Amino acid sequence: MLKGILIGVSVLIAAMAVTVASMQSSEEWSTGEVVRTPDSQFENLPDYDFEPNYVDVAGYRIHYVDEGPSDGQVVLLMHGQPSWSYLYRHMIPLLSDAGYRVIAPDNVGFGKSDKPVDWSDHSYQMHVDVMTGFVDAIGIENATLFAQDWGGLIGLRVVEQRPDRFARIMLSNTTLPAAGGVQGWFGYPLFRAAVWNEGDVQELNFDGEEFSFTTWVAYARTSDKFDFSVLFQNGTTRDLSEAELAAYAAPFPTEETMAGVRMFPTLVASQLRQNQAILDVFYASWDKPLITAFGTDDALMAGLDKDWQERVPGAKGQAHTLVEGGAHFIQEDKPEELVELLDQFIQSN
Repeated sequence: MLKGILIGVSVLIAAMAVTVASMQSSEEWSTGEVVRTPDSQFENLPDYDFEPNYVDVAGYRIHYVDEGPSDGQVVLLMHGQPSWSYLYRHMIPLLSDAGYRVIAPDNVGFGKSDKPVDWSDHSYQMHVDVMTGFVDAIGIENATLFAQDWGGLIGLRVVEQRPDRFARIMLSNTTLPAAGGVQGWFGYPLFRAAVWNEGDVQELNFDGEEFSFTTWVAYARTSDKFDFSVLFQNGTTRDLSEAELAAYAAPFPTEETMAGVRMFPTLVASQLRQNQAILDVFYASWDKPLITAFGTDDALMAGLDKDWQERVPGAKGQAHTLVEGGAHFIQEDKPEELVELLDQFIQSN
């Protein structure tokens, strides 16, 4: 009888292990069917008249801004969700005027880059691999990464893949979501269950107690109308004009173009174990300069800068800053201050 019980328990444990393993995000991916936003959507956008550049990576056409002297030190500006390179329109001219070569790509599914139409074609690993291929394709060297939001989730992984291409890192309102052990295995399935439990979310109440990250993820997945204006205005401290708010929505005129916008929040917790291993091994020994400049008005990321300051050897002794009045989309609120901090960081290191 005891033997039968032990066999039954073993079978149950094995079944649970298989189930949990099947709920992890796959690291395998293939290039999916894409659409491209018509160029007409990008006409007459406020302060965004940069020459478009394109490169093919793994079957996707990637758009990027490339401004400033070709022999200048490279600054790679990486955006998050649901933004695109438009977010950097005020920083790009300031940096290029200061003599830097400024590169601001659009992630797959965003801006002027190709947009996979199937949600399942978006995975954390795909975006890391494609952007790693991007830095290889354009051949950047001795670069400074400036990353915000998903720009960090992807960009920090790109640095880990190509450390010789990067000289320093500046982080603003971003991190690497990570967990080890049991939490690393169960975190993503439990996260997805919590999102499912939110049900259909049609509106976001940023001022109420009902708002949570899982509410935001459910909204991105289920809302009939994804309201870019509400999101960006609540993610900044300055008032954006109607034209600026419309520009953020410009790349996404149809639901078919919005798979990335819809899917990205779900992917935040999809590689907890992988990220933890990278933090424990790679960034625990990263001795090149790393600095943080987080916004004081970004409650979502509050305190996460401390972890980077304490974890990374290259962060020791750097002039870490809390940018007063900077909300989540800090590039909108404090572009001049960010450029000044970035320039000082590069010149000092």
